[in-house]
Amino acid sequence: MLVVSLESPRGDDVLTLLQQADDFALGLYPAENYHRLDIDDLEKADVGFYVAREDGEALGTAAIVDRRDGSAELKRMFVTASARGLGVGRALIGAVEEHARLRGITLIRLETGLPQTAAIALYERSGYRPIPAFGPYIGDPTSYCMEKSL
Repeated sequence: MLVVSLESPRGDDVLTLLQQADDFALGLYPAENYHRLDIDDLEKADVGFYVAREDGEALGTAAIVDRRDGSAELKRMFVTASARGLGVGRALIGAVEEHARLRGITLIRLETGLPQTAAIALYERSGYRPIPAFGPYIGDPTSYCMEKSL
């Protein structure tokens, strides 16, 4: 059974998963175009860090960063290659959206990369729509930004 819950990003298996995410992204983009949160950022009070597990195995991660203005940003969304297409991404999105609703957040933004067509399709199926680049993504030719009103 798939379980998604708040966790520390410092668990050994979670650190391994985050490294897989970094390796995956750095295989697609130059380092200067990879906009990630590091471990210390993931532990800040305004961040909810979620891990999806099945039978105890970590299959995916997602973080939501409260921008303290009624909006939040979805970050560090990653699902292992073996778990893609099995509903793990949808479950992570559901968890971060519920996290946002419980905190009065009404808008979630995200940035992904143009090469990640499967991720873009997942976000579109989840109700996210393209928007102009925002914040640190302005001027990044690899960025593709989206948002959803809750």
